[in-house]
Amino acid sequence: MPPQPRIIGIGRANPPTRYSQREIYDLSRKYVPLYRNSRIEQIFMNSDIEYRHFTFDKETFVPDESADDLHARFEEHAAPLAGEAVLRCLEDAGAVPGDVDFIVAVTCTGYLCPGLSAILIRDLGLRTNLQRADLVGMGCAGAMPGLQRAYDYVMAYPKRKALLVTVEICSACYYIDESVETVVGNAICADGAAAVIVANDGDGKGPEIVAFDTLLEPAFLHTVGFQTRQGKLRIVLSKDIRDAAGALVGRLTDSLLLESGLRREDVDHWIIHSGGRKVIDSIRDELGLSEDQLTHSRCVLRNFGNMSSPTVLFVLDETLKHSRPKKGDLGVMIAMGPGLAVEGAVLRW
Repeated sequence: MPPQPRIIGIGRANPPTRYSQREIYDLSRKYVPLYRNSRIEQIFMNSDIEYRHFTFDKETFVPDESADDLHARFEEHAAPLAGEAVLRCLEDAGAVPGDVDFIVAVTCTGYLCPGLSAILIRDLGLRTNLQRADLVGMGCAGAMPGLQRAYDYVMAYPKRKALLVTVEICSACYYIDESVETVVGNAICADGAAAVIVANDGDGKGPEIVAFDTLLEPAFLHTVGFQTRQGKLRIVLSKDIRDAAGALVGRLTDSLLLESGLRREDVDHWIIHSGGRKVIDSIRDELGLSEDQLTHSRCVLRNFGNMSSPTVLFVLDETLKHSRPKKGDLGVMIAMGPGLAVEGAVLRW
């Protein structure tokens, strides 16, 4: 049986400016009268988020930035933050930039042409004959399709290495209106980047990728994602998501495990995207998980918020560092995003 591609290195990065949830709420209410009521304060302060990282300076922050200002923030910060995550990932894998044969760059909070992959090739000194792909617009679930493209590449070229990098500058999508869904987005979203290397080598380091599965529920197509208003990205984050999350994740999980001849009780590590407190609660209740099994998802939400596509890779990193999976352990990695899509993978150490 040929070797299965495995994740041999992981790295992550955040902007150096970190704010408490109270600081962010106070900043919002200072400039936006709509936010000066107890209901919105409760949304912020009952989110189970203590800290978030952003690329803006609160001393110079203004809530009414133009579309050009917001795009400039993404353009200025996305590639350097992604590059920082990539360099840490390469170091963790014991690799150098010249070892990378394929790069897939994932984002949904900004649009660049040439894309992030080309910019990172220049900035990091990656080879100029790389195969590459830019995945744009897949939201919080984006790391999983990106991981599958890296897996597919290594399956096709078993002696080569694939790099996945995800980066989101959610502070480039700050939008104010009177809807609860934009309030929720502003209360939970944050900036971050994460990267992994997928390869067949690594001397057994890191988990093998055993299987993938996807569940798309078109009935919820318009419940999560972005709309464009006056050139700005306006988040769509319906309250219906938190109620639908558990059932959809349950369906996807059972399908994914059945394909691998596994059951829920065979899973040692649950690597669940930190989509928000109520989303995690819904998934916990549907899968019958304990709070101990969601420690890393809660930890990432508490200390970083929801960074969209990098978030599930942060949860994976926490699992690797603190749960220290042993040989033979199984993991299920799940993220949700626009579509409404649930994306999953089975990992084996």
